[in-house]
Amino acid sequence: MSEPLAERLRPRSLDDYIGQKHLVGEGAVLRKMIEAGRITSFILWGPPGVGKTTLAQIIANRLKVPFFTLSAVTSGVKDVRDVIERAQKGRFFNEASPILFIDEIHRFSKSQQDSLLGAVEKGIVTLIGATTENPSFEVIRPLLSRCQLYVLKSLEKGDLEELLHKAITKDIILKERKITLKETSAMLRYSGGDARKLLNILELIVDSSTNDAVEITDSIVEECLQQNPLAYDKDGEMHYDIISAFIKSIRGSDPDAALYWMARMIEGGEDPQFIARRMVISAAEDIGLANPNALLLANAAFDAVMKIGWPEGRIPLAECAVYLATSPKSNSAYLGIDSALALVKNTGNQPVPLHLRNAPTSLMKDLGYSDGYQYPHNYAGHFTPQQYMPDALQQERLWYGQHSPAEQKLYERMVNYWGERFSSEKSST
Repeated sequence: MSEPLAERLRPRSLDDYIGQKHLVGEGAVLRKMIEAGRITSFILWGPPGVGKTTLAQIIANRLKVPFFTLSAVTSGVKDVRDVIERAQKGRFFNEASPILFIDEIHRFSKSQQDSLLGAVEKGIVTLIGATTENPSFEVIRPLLSRCQLYVLKSLEKGDLEELLHKAITKDIILKERKITLKETSAMLRYSGGDARKLLNILELIVDSSTNDAVEITDSIVEECLQQNPLAYDKDGEMHYDIISAFIKSIRGSDPDAALYWMARMIEGGEDPQFIARRMVISAAEDIGLANPNALLLANAAFDAVMKIGWPEGRIPLAECAVYLATSPKSNSAYLGIDSALALVKNTGNQPVPLHLRNAPTSLMKDLGYSDGYQYPHNYAGHFTPQQYMPDALQQERLWYGQHSPAEQKLYERMVNYWGERFSSEKSST
């Protein structure tokens, strides 16, 4: 039995590597490090099928250093220590550090990650981690601080078309089949920017044809995939499509659809923590101040799943999904913090007004620190108007209340406090 198409076409050099030009294109940061022959530890974060494992292997081949690999799914602390010991014994003086590649590093426990710290810090190994999850949530801070973070993107249409052309013209098996790509829209749509998924789809379509000459159209792709809905998704990678539909159903206030997509994830064996974590994010991003209790309930659902496990955990998850979907929606805080971050980047480090500064010493008091600050609790309604923004940014507005009943009350309170400053509104989408 031959290797799968995706494995046969796995690139062996940067010149064969498709996509991620922002990292490995001419003059890009990672390519320059590779060409210089020295790399530092880093983590590759991106969706499935965009080349994380392949890139790590290419780097090891290019640098001609020992390459050790561990899977966070099957390896324990002992396995980590064994690999580090082997790397240390096999390394010669002044030779580049061996590479330790850890796939799905987000699945490593804290103790497993702790066992890596010393080896990474001392340069015994150069760590390359791969993750589909946000490292700031899943990787411990000491390890994250010792690694660069590079974000890989889903492959674009041009990348995917290049990969298809390469498959039908260069692959030792497919080039004998006389394949014609008459239409590719359906293949690209189903792949979702995932190279491995795209190649699995192509291989499925070709294998289902009994003729040497194969003409691929959108209708043929759709018909074949409906008959074999999971055949092109052998590793459960459709979860990125499903979770997207789930979150958008919540955002769109459709509890039926939210429950349907949750059921799809449960039946597919999705990690309950993955579902719960996304609902916490949705509660903050999409519901926000329109119903602050949503975030409390999402956190409670997450805790409940951790405590009671499966299958009973499906009940608090479903309760939370319905509550989020039926809640009023507001993204004003989400838009507000993004506006604030953009303002900080554009205006730099504006000085804190003197009256807002802390004055723990007599020298600071003599310099005017805290002078003129008015303690709001000493005033009626626990409020008195005074300047809180930097001098140069006094006229800036960052938060605009939206018109859910709960948030309208917050907005009206601000108008009552600040008057004209808050009476001007901006539509938020």
